[in-house]
Amino acid sequence: MAGYNLEAAPLKDDVDIVIPTIRSLDFLEQWRPFLQHYHLIIVQDGDPSINIRVPDGYDYELYNRNDINRILGPRASCISYKDGGCRCFGFMVSKKKYIYTIDDDCFVAKDPSGKEINVIAQHIKNLETPSTPHYFNTLYDPFRDGTDFVRGYPFSLREGVQTAISHGLWLNIPDYDAPTQLVKPRERNTRYVDAVMTIPKGVLYPMCGMNLAFNRELIGPAMYFGLMGEGQPISRYDDMWAGWAAKVVCDHLGFGVKTGLPYLWHSKASNPFVNLKKEHKGLHWQEEMVPFFQNLRLSKESDTATKCYMELSKMTKENLTKVDPYFENLADAMVTWIEAWDELNPPVKNEACDEELNPPVKKGTIKDVKAK
Repeated sequence: MAGYNLEAAPLKDDVDIVIPTIRSLDFLEQWRPFLQHYHLIIVQDGDPSINIRVPDGYDYELYNRNDINRILGPRASCISYKDGGCRCFGFMVSKKKYIYTIDDDCFVAKDPSGKEINVIAQHIKNLETPSTPHYFNTLYDPFRDGTDFVRGYPFSLREGVQTAISHGLWLNIPDYDAPTQLVKPRERNTRYVDAVMTIPKGVLYPMCGMNLAFNRELIGPAMYFGLMGEGQPISRYDDMWAGWAAKVVCDHLGFGVKTGLPYLWHSKASNPFVNLKKEHKGLHWQEEMVPFFQNLRLSKESDTATKCYMELSKMTKENLTKVDPYFENLADAMVTWIEAWDELNPPVKNEACDEELNPPVKKGTIKDVKAK
């Protein structure tokens, strides 16, 4: 396939980096060679009176809970509190094509040759090249240098589809649930697998939010990280919920999802006993949630991510409330999320064809909204 120069495709004007945090962002010092030229949206969780320090030289906007309440008003209830799911507020206020979101305990990793990995460049490559969800290529991503479609791959499917999500991985601390953490407290991921692959249509996966990029224009409204954290009976399933929902929406709309490269270095293992308290309901509920997403079918009238997510909210209320009343609240929050998204991202009409289009990017839009 045609080569793709990673270093020549930073797309810095098309990417926002969203970081949820409760602490000063000293970790950005190590990321400076790769992230300093990008715009950051920092979502401060927890106590808004705590001062968050950002290293000099970064262009950023910082939102705390007071800002979220002021901007969204009553609809701020859909944004999780004291949970990493608060990051989706950053997705909502961004006006860029692509989002990259990273956790503040993640650092630059090295490939087997010792070269530092440019996660943004690899994610952009993944997003800018097609996915192949309808037929599995045994050499994985055929759009990488040095590979192609194998013998027996139908030519009618080789064009692929637009990629909506690029799911990266992690070296060192693996993303395990609490029971696995307790059984394997010293286990570390040292395997670097040099591969990118498309997750087939109809197949779900556990999406981790700590090294994740997506095309906001294609799938943004479906990237809601749920209602989790303080005041809710569940936490640490924010990215799982978003991953299952977004994958179903991608499958329905004909978009692709890739996983594999790039890797980053996950430095800190969270407390498994605290995690068990947060996760224990989810460990049971996932046995109901996963079949729900596997079996649901969206209607042909749901032809945008927004419409898909509104239909999904109804299905959530109808099918999962019997598992726990929490899901009725979650379904209502999903509707509130879409209402808030539409308020901050109003569709505009092309008068020539009377079609709704995404609004153009305008400098200062977020600051204007925040000032109000």
